[in-house]
Amino acid sequence: MTTLLEILEQPLVLALIRVLIVFTALSLIVAYLVYAERKILAHIQVRLGPMRVGPHGLLQPIADGLKLLLKEDIIPEGADRAVFWLAPAITVLASFTAFSLIPFADNFYVTDVNVGLLFVIAISSLGVLGIILGGWASNSHYPLLGALRSTAQLVSYEVALSFALISAILLAGTLSMNGIVKAQLQQEVWFAFMQPVAFFILFVAAIAETNRNPFDLPEAESELVAGFHTEYSGFRFSLFFLAEYAAMVLVSSIAVTLFLGGWLRPFPNVEWLGFLRFAPVVVFGAAGTWCFLRFFRFPTGREWFWQRLMLFALGTGAAAAALGLLYPPVLVASQGAFWFLAKVFLFLYAFIWFRGTFPRYRFDQLMRLGWHFMIPVAIVNVIFCGVGLVLSWELGWNRSLSLLLASGATLLVAAWLARGRS
Repeated sequence: MTTLLEILEQPLVLALIRVLIVFTALSLIVAYLVYAERKILAHIQVRLGPMRVGPHGLLQPIADGLKLLLKEDIIPEGADRAVFWLAPAITVLASFTAFSLIPFADNFYVTDVNVGLLFVIAISSLGVLGIILGGWASNSHYPLLGALRSTAQLVSYEVALSFALISAILLAGTLSMNGIVKAQLQQEVWFAFMQPVAFFILFVAAIAETNRNPFDLPEAESELVAGFHTEYSGFRFSLFFLAEYAAMVLVSSIAVTLFLGGWLRPFPNVEWLGFLRFAPVVVFGAAGTWCFLRFFRFPTGREWFWQRLMLFALGTGAAAAALGLLYPPVLVASQGAFWFLAKVFLFLYAFIWFRGTFPRYRFDQLMRLGWHFMIPVAIVNVIFCGVGLVLSWELGWNRSLSLLLASGATLLVAAWLARGRS
C-alpha cells in the first residue's frame, strides 16, 4: 500500500507542493514588506507608523488589500481595454515566474536547469513590457511619459546588471542557479569577496531595475503624478504594486544566490562553526522568549497578542525540529531557507533604508551614471576577471590573488572614469 511519504515524493506532487509553498510565502512576504517599509521609515523619522489595524498595525496589509479589492475599477475613455487589462498581469507573471528557478535550499527549489540564470534574466526582463503597455494603453500623456522613462532606465541598467552576472558565471563555470551556489561551497568563498566590483554593480543596477530611490524616476510623483500607472485603480493598481515589491525580492534573491552563497550558512567549510545549523531553532526560541517577556509589560487588554505571538514563535521552532527528526529533508530545507531569507532580508532592509535617506536623481544624471560609468566599469571588470582566471589556469597564479588584482585594476579604471565625470 502506498504511504503518504511515497505520494509526497512523486515528482509532480512534490513540484506542485513547492509551487504552492513558494507562491504563498512570496505573497505574504510582499504584503508584509510594505508594512515593514512603512514601519522602518517611520522609525527612521521618529514616528510610529501603522498602529490602528491590529496590534502594532500588523493587520494593515490585509486592510490595504481589501481596500484595493473593493475600490471602484476605472478604465479611461479611449483606452485600449484589452491591453489595459493585460499589462499588470504580464508584470506580475514575469516577477513570480522567475522564482521557479531560485534555489531556496539544497533540496528545495521548483526546478533546476542548466541554463537557469539565463531563464531568470529572460523572464524577469519581460516585466518592462507590462510597464510599456500599461503606459501606452492608458491614452494619457503622463503614463506614456512614465512608461518611456521607465523603459529607458530599465534597458540601460540591464546592460550593466548582465555584465555583473557574467562575472559570477565565469567564476562558477555554469548557468545553473543551484550549480553556482555549490561552486561557492567547493571554492570555499562567496563570490562577493572575489568579485566585489561586480557585486556592487549588481546591487546598484538592481536598485535601478526595481525603480527604487534614488532611481525611482518612472514614478516621480512631483513630476509625473504617479508615472506609468497613473490611470490605474483598484485591483489592477495593486498588481503593479505587487509586481514592484516581488521584483525587489527577486533581485535580492539573485544577488544572494550568485554572490552571497545562497542557502549556505556563513563559513560552511569551517567545521567548528557547525553549531550554526541550529540557528533557526535558536532564533525562533529567542523570539518566543522575547514575546514572553513583553507579555508582562502590557495591561490585560493587550496581553493576548504577545501570548499568541509567543506560542506561534515557539510552535514554529518546535514544528521545524519535529519534522526534521521525522523527515530529515525538511530539516535541511528549513536550515537552507532560513539562511537564504536572512540574507535576502538584509538586501530588502537596504532598499527601504535608501528610500528614507537618498534624494532622487535627475533623469540626465541617471542616464549618465548608467551609460558613462556603470556599463564601462562592468565591461572592464568582466575583461579583467577573465584575465585573472586565465593567469590562474595557464600560469598557475593563486586564483584568489589574481581575481583581487583584477578587481583592483577595475577600481583604478572606475576612479579614472569618476574623475573624468567630475
